[in-house]
Amino acid sequence: MADGKEDPAVFTSASLPSDPRLLATVTNAYLGTRVYRDILHVNGVYNGAVGDTHRADIPSPVNVRMAVPGVDSPAETFTLNTRTGTFSHVLQSTDYTAAHQIYAHHSLVHLMAFSITIRRSAHTTQPVTVQLQTPFVPKSQDLDLKQGPDFQGAHYIYGKTLAPEVEGGPCPTVHMLWTPVPQALTLRGEEREQSWEFLTAVAESEEEAKRSYSEGLALIAAGSLHSSHTHAWAALWRGCCIDLDGPLPLRQALYGCLYYLLSAIPPPGSLGFPFHGISPGGLSNGTRGEDYWGHVFWDQDTWMFPNILLFYPEAARAILEYRIRMLEGALRNAQEQGYKGAKFPWESAATGREVCPEEIYGAQEIHVTGDVLMAFEQYYCTTQDKKLFREDGGWKLVSAVAQYWCSRMVWSEEEQCYHIKGVMPPDEYHYRVDNSVYTNAVAQRSLNFAADVARDFLIPVPEEWVDCAQKVKVPFDAEKEYHPEYDGYSPGEPVKQADVVLLGFPLMLPMSPEARRNDLEMYEPVTELGGPAMTWSMFAVGWLELKEVQRAQSQLNKCFSNITEPFKIWVENSDGSGAVNFLTGMGGFLQAVLFGYTGFRITKTGLRFNPALPDNINNLRVTGVSYFGNKLKFTVTKEEIGIKVTESLRDPPASPLEAVLEGSGQRFPLCEG
Repeated sequence: MADGKEDPAVFTSASLPSDPRLLATVTNAYLGTRVYRDILHVNGVYNGAVGDTHRADIPSPVNVRMAVPGVDSPAETFTLNTRTGTFSHVLQSTDYTAAHQIYAHHSLVHLMAFSITIRRSAHTTQPVTVQLQTPFVPKSQDLDLKQGPDFQGAHYIYGKTLAPEVEGGPCPTVHMLWTPVPQALTLRGEEREQSWEFLTAVAESEEEAKRSYSEGLALIAAGSLHSSHTHAWAALWRGCCIDLDGPLPLRQALYGCLYYLLSAIPPPGSLGFPFHGISPGGLSNGTRGEDYWGHVFWDQDTWMFPNILLFYPEAARAILEYRIRMLEGALRNAQEQGYKGAKFPWESAATGREVCPEEIYGAQEIHVTGDVLMAFEQYYCTTQDKKLFREDGGWKLVSAVAQYWCSRMVWSEEEQCYHIKGVMPPDEYHYRVDNSVYTNAVAQRSLNFAADVARDFLIPVPEEWVDCAQKVKVPFDAEKEYHPEYDGYSPGEPVKQADVVLLGFPLMLPMSPEARRNDLEMYEPVTELGGPAMTWSMFAVGWLELKEVQRAQSQLNKCFSNITEPFKIWVENSDGSGAVNFLTGMGGFLQAVLFGYTGFRITKTGLRFNPALPDNINNLRVTGVSYFGNKLKFTVTKEEIGIKVTESLRDPPASPLEAVLEGSGQRFPLCEG
């Protein structure tokens, strides 16, 4: 390994951070918590009406802290192992080692578990006692909890959420079983080693909770509960990894970002529950007043999704299915604002209705609707999964978004083009502006994609779609050769976050290298330095496109002030404010490496790549890139690029691939192996 022998995927510390928000998280697609936190959350279970709706707090039986009574304090270590998806706390003295492991089971998503293992190290025969501090109280401010009868040695509570998101909407019921936790555990004099395992099962039906708990007990009896979890994580990493020969902090940041993002995605195979998307702070956060209440934003579709798509298209599909299930709510949102089609909410929870507590964002920050469609487009281009569009609701969503954009535009006689008025761009310092360049460009892209899908499916393309796409104004100052952020923007005005720079990537709006450079140079000095963490990643991608690798690196280095120690939890703003476990920032950072260093671009005709590595990185390996049913491994050095097809799906059969050199037109067929 580059910097000595330290494993970049294992984060160890002798102490915990003083701010509990920065503790490691253990989550899967269905359940999540922060270690040593008294609550956990369940996928899609919210409580509260409209702007008050937030992730329902469920009391956490896995909030247990290990301690040893007595005078001499043993050596302590806390470790997050991202390879095994396990957090551990170890107490070590001359006589014994006590280890506490906590995890959210990756493949059996209704289970969380922890174990305590005491191992004698010296030839003593004294009993060793470990105390378990558990502040667990089976109460919740969000659920009407009742006690049920014990089941197979587990305690049982269940209850409904108190208030639906919209009138007449659902109030889900949560069922929870857990192994009672004693106050202390003792390794008796004659024993060398002993392990105790504790299960928590959570589901929205009694039957599923009991089935999962029983399955967990059977695995404990077979001695394979934790190993079945670590095998699932090992398979996950085999199918997806970004590693490089370079500085240790960069490698650690990559493993940290991937761990927290992969923790949030559904495991392969049938889910058995509807996946409810990914909020900026994930399932471990989102109680009332924290991490945007656990709502889903464009953060999911623009910042996290492209990374997930490139490795795990099946999980990417689950994210799109969430948006399809929310279509009814999006249609209502548009109708209430006086428009046709579907307007996705700025903040989404269980129904697709707008749940942002402040009206201005829901009314004006409408680019989110185009951001949702861009995720559908990227998926379509990398998978050719026509079933999602033909049979599973995708086309209905695509056409409804196109309809919305057409109804949102007004014709300007003076300029002879369509305007989109009264919006808030991604830069939230400005509002009620006309022709936000990002909003208009993403609307244009939505309309072009909708027309492409219609042609592929031999559906007549409405003339209005073509007309609006061709004639929507995308502001450009020909004299200064740059894109003003909106009509009337004056150069030098402060900007909150990445906005115009997103035109080059991910929007890939056609422009000259001069215009791309001017946009970067115009907006870099006026963008808020302490603003949201994903901003600088996009400046980095821009400079990498122009092959200015050192400038790119200086932008990417700004992200490190958002990464906290010791567990590499991201904060939204570099002063520590905003959301924590900020998956949005992690998604942007991963894109800077995954789409920046490699130059990957998802296009209609292929997956383009054009690498640019900074001086301190000699070798970049991206394993598990999914494209048209194939899995690829890319190896990039300063001198060459290697591409290997590591597997091809049989059912349906993967499309054959070839690598094409754009300069010469030379073609290299790529076969499995």
